[in-house]
Amino acid sequence: MADWTRKNFADLQDRSTDADMQWRFSRNAVGSKDLGVSRFTYAPGKRMPFGHAHREQEEVYVVVAGSGRAKLDDEIVDVVAGDVVRVAPPVVRAFEAGDDGLELLCVGGRKAPSGDTIRVPDFWV
Repeated sequence: MADWTRKNFADLQDRSTDADMQWRFSRNAVGSKDLGVSRFTYAPGKRMPFGHAHREQEEVYVVVAGSGRAKLDDEIVDVVAGDVVRVAPPVVRAFEAGDDGLELLCVGGRKAPSGDTIRVPDFWV
């Protein structure tokens, strides 16, 4: 048996509840215990409906297409294709697409066994 796995993001279930965005997570699909790679796609002008932080997991976001803004705690930063944004665990983060939409890849480390995500409702108001 090979010690590798290949999946296509298009074949993974969309976990978003909004028709104008897609959230596809590959960690379980490829059987990784150490890394998670997710793909987030936002239609023009759409933003995450909440912010989130982590207790332990650092994340790196790569803007692969489009542009927009990232809200990192109280700071708003413009992002464009090619940008790489590292976010420390306790920083609350959310993204908003610009006029041409936004596509991000997110890479995270090992997930804490007891759950690691902290949701922050109404973060971007």
